[in-house]
Amino acid sequence: MQAASQVPPGPTAASAARTISRPGRTGPRAAGGPRRGRPPGTSARELELISLRLFTENGFEETTVERIAAAAGVSRRTFFRYFDTKADVLWQAFDGEVQRLREAFAAVPPGVPLMDAIRQVVVGANRYRAEDVPELRTRMNLIGSVPALQASAAHHYDAWERAVSEFAAARLGQVADSLYPLAIGRATLAVCRAAYDRWLDRADADLTVYLDQALRALAAGFAGDAGRSIPARTS
Repeated sequence: MQAASQVPPGPTAASAARTISRPGRTGPRAAGGPRRGRPPGTSARELELISLRLFTENGFEETTVERIAAAAGVSRRTFFRYFDTKADVLWQAFDGEVQRLREAFAAVPPGVPLMDAIRQVVVGANRYRAEDVPELRTRMNLIGSVPALQASAAHHYDAWERAVSEFAAARLGQVADSLYPLAIGRATLAVCRAAYDRWLDRADADLTVYLDQALRALAAGFAGDAGRSIPARTS
């Protein structure tokens, strides 16, 4: 997930010890895997970390694929074995989250109420260790501030939204493009993006606290006092 136009719970990152994007990329090849065999001495994760550092130090637009490849000690061609564009480096974690959502939805016991299931799955997919948070925040700030990355967001958001709406449709016995499942998917994405925005702005609680509160409010239809436990913006 993104913040202020940022990633949904995405979003949506982790440390090198716990690969930021687990296997499950929604493109034609798996996350962390090359198109035509892995060249020795590099990996998608290594390229991801180097790219993130260079984007932060020099700016996204100013950092070329050639510069990333040189810093990794590989060729430009090798970079493109792993990623189609340099923007894809920052979306890899988000695409991996979509796959994790689908897997978690498939494992939800049938007795769990629909909106409770969505909240539990989304919150569970966004639990990070404390040492992972700086990288996550850096990634999300880049996605939220670089126009080229914002322009590429729609495809990734649509996939995240579909994961939720298809689960809702299956639970409701409706086709996936019915109004109600689509509304649930889109509303879930919207409140999760709001939670990410708030978390990035304040950093005064764990991300899952914001997601949990936002999704509980959504389930309650924002009725009555549903949102009063969420601190108001003071500045």
